Amino acid sequence: MTKKFTEDHEWLAIDGDVATVGITSHAQEQLGDIVFVELPETGRTVAKGESIAVVESVKAASDVYAPVSGEVVEGNQTIVDTPESVNADPEGGSWFFKIKLSDPSELDGLMDDRAYKALIA
Repeated sequence: MTKKFTEDHEWLAIDGDVATVGITSHAQEQLGDIVFVELPETGRTVAKGESIAVVESVKAASDVYAPVSGEVVEGNQTIVDTPESVNADPEGGSWFFKIKLSDPSELDGLMDDRAYKALIA
């Protein structure tokens, strides 16, 4: 499974033609305690860069952007029911949604772990 990152602090774990997407640990730390998450509807088609979800903390509300184009195939209902779970595991079980890629070449413009760590350093 390949992991990529965006400049907007989303991570993607790519498995075949499906990307699991969430916010990075850095984004969670900047937001503080997460209190609300709104996810896209399953079946929604999105374009890369489109606002697709919302995450709210005690500090601020922030959009989550589609890091790639495709169709939303699943949302993580657990983080809607218990948004605080994102605080504990932002880059693991607290993923936001899964997208079936419509253009896998879009992954080429994303960062690997080393480049992302350099970005936030």
